[in-house]
Amino acid sequence: MTDNSQSNAYWAANKRIIGISLVIWFICSFGFGILLRPMLSGIKIGGTDLGFWFAQQGSILVFLVLIFTYAWRMNRLDREHGVEE
Repeated sequence: MTDNSQSNAYWAANKRIIGISLVIWFICSFGFGILLRPMLSGIKIGGTDLGFWFAQQGSILVFLVLIFTYAWRMNRLDREHGVEE
C-alpha cells in the first residue's frame, strides 16, 4: 500500500510541476504576446514594444527557461522518491 501511495504522490507532484509550467508558458506566449499586447505597447524593449517582443522572442526564451527548470525540478523529485537514473 505504501508503494502505491508513494507512486501517487510522485505523479501528483509531477502533474503539479507540468501544470505550473503550462500556465507560465500560456501567460507569457498567449497572454503577453496576444491578449495583453495593447496594454504593453507603451513599454519599449530593444526598439520595439514589449508585447511584440514577447510574441516574437520573449515567449521562446521563457519556454527555454521552463525546459531547464522542469528538468532540474524533475531530477530533484526523482531523487526524493528514489527513482533517479
